[in-house]
Amino acid sequence: MIIEFEEKLLELIDQRIATASDDELFAGGYLRGHISLSAAACEEEGIGDVEAFKQRIIASLDQARSELNPADRTIVNDLWLELVNNA
Repeated sequence: MIIEFEEKLLELIDQRIATASDDELFAGGYLRGHISLSAAACEEEGIGDVEAFKQRIIASLDQARSELNPADRTIVNDLWLELVNNA
């Protein structure tokens, strides 16, 4: 289940590339890393629950809060919410 959900999230990011603003491209690339690392961690730990996967991504983003300025955090968070709602 996680692999399918990861693929769907990444597909949604890829679909936006042609029309995305620079900020959206940045947010998509940033989220790709967190999504892929979280999927790998879940796989390694034998976690197959999509809700646990989502929580892992949110935790990863929270841990990296200091990497981004407030405006970038908002852009990343908005894209994350949009992806989850459309996946």
